Amino acid sequence: MMNLGVSRTAHECADGNGADAEKMLRLGLRQRARLYEINRAFSELVDLEQLLPAVIAQTKALFDVESSAIMLLDSSAGELFVPYIADIAPEVERRFATVRIPATHGIAGWVLQHGQVERVPDVSRDPRWYGAVDGHTGMATHSLLCAPLRTREGNIGVLSLRNKLEGEFSDEDVELIAGVAESIAVAIDNARRYGAAQRSATRLRETVSALQRQVVRERGFAEIVGHSSAMQHVFGLMLSAAASPVTVLITGETGTGKELVARAIHENGSRAQEPFVAFNCGALSETLLESELFGHRKGAFTGALFDKKGLLEVADGGTIFLDEVGDMPRSMQVKLLRVLQDGEVLPVGATSTRRIDVRVISATHRDLPAEIAAGRFRADLYYRLNAFPIALPPLRERRDDIPLLVAQLLERTSKKFHKTVQRCSPRALELLVAFAWPGNVRELQNEIERAVALAQAGGTIEPSDLSPRLSQGGAARVVLPTADLPLRRARELFEREYLAHVLARHGGNASRAAKTLGISRVMLQRKIRSYSLRCNERVDPA
Repeated sequence: MMNLGVSRTAHECADGNGADAEKMLRLGLRQRARLYEINRAFSELVDLEQLLPAVIAQTKALFDVESSAIMLLDSSAGELFVPYIADIAPEVERRFATVRIPATHGIAGWVLQHGQVERVPDVSRDPRWYGAVDGHTGMATHSLLCAPLRTREGNIGVLSLRNKLEGEFSDEDVELIAGVAESIAVAIDNARRYGAAQRSATRLRETVSALQRQVVRERGFAEIVGHSSAMQHVFGLMLSAAASPVTVLITGETGTGKELVARAIHENGSRAQEPFVAFNCGALSETLLESELFGHRKGAFTGALFDKKGLLEVADGGTIFLDEVGDMPRSMQVKLLRVLQDGEVLPVGATSTRRIDVRVISATHRDLPAEIAAGRFRADLYYRLNAFPIALPPLRERRDDIPLLVAQLLERTSKKFHKTVQRCSPRALELLVAFAWPGNVRELQNEIERAVALAQAGGTIEPSDLSPRLSQGGAARVVLPTADLPLRRARELFEREYLAHVLARHGGNASRAAKTLGISRVMLQRKIRSYSLRCNERVDPA
């Protein structure tokens, strides 16, 4: 139908004189080109905010008018407003943005109510004319051509053309505007339905996210045990990290459960259904590390017999967990930084990059700021990885959680070994709680597995089932002096004994012992010299 007017114009050209025929033919070609541009806009543009201004501008040119406007119905207010207009005068466009017309007034209101195309050659002779619009915008309207924007739900607005620049609106224009208005109405209706579906989907995602957060709060990340204040703080950070795509850096001593935390963040986030890939950056040589992370092309090096995807590409859409990222060679740090900056990987031997969308969660037991100061770790990579830091406390700083951990590990180990062990005796549990656990939860797990293997089936874990370092004075014991001493001297004797105990726990390592004691290494060295204690590190002379 939209091409009908063009074809009739072309036929009429044959009946006129040569100059008029040529002029009409050029007009027909311009109309055909404009129609093509409008149809292409509808097929290429999805966003209504981009689509309709472009279509209105093309419609103005197609009909050769002063202005072309879309007037939409605000059903709650019973008014027509003008969200899209193309006019020869920019000031008119600005003024029209504030115009609202009663939906029952004017020629546009009549078209909206009756659902018919209306051509008015002279608005001053039409009793329906609503002149207040010209008074507000400064326009001088002479003629109008209006068409209803009709959808399956009814008329939603009007397409209004004002003042033909040459001649009057023709029968072809009437047919043409009906087709253009129909296309615009369909586009608006589809966009509104799509927008409603998007809003519904957004609300659904928000509801699901809220329910997920509620489940997380209620179960407290079931795989990770901890009621201590230190762990409650960690759970709060994990909850926030799971709710956003932020890059996370997990720090903590060996055995504190960094990978478990990374998995929990992934499984409670929006990428839970996508891959979770864990990789230890310190486990391979630099060459193998690059191939594993970035992949390689066939023939890239000796033994590369086929193309291989890297783990970053395998994790596309999901999460990659880079454990011990502090052990990554500096040359690899540069390549990882490019991935974080550009979202692209370059396989070994390839000449073009591949786009990926992967969330990075990394972990390290190293002090990365100290590694940066020593020149072993790049500061720019650290700031990229450390967007959302989570520090896991060592087990000795959350002793209140040890009974819960023991109960969980005892249940798991009993199932794993197919051997029922009911519980720990009070004395055995006391020893487990008192121990410093330099290996943290992983070391506690090993201890429980050993104890279950030694304990009587159906019985309880006793101190004798624990390793000698625990059962034979693993916990520090206060030995009271036999003679009466001043408080200051008694305190010195206890401090010397306790320092010796902690140093022994850490194999004479003064740095670890100082961390356990909560004092600086320099302070501990002074006390070691003062009490003539032994350690495996060089103690600087006073």
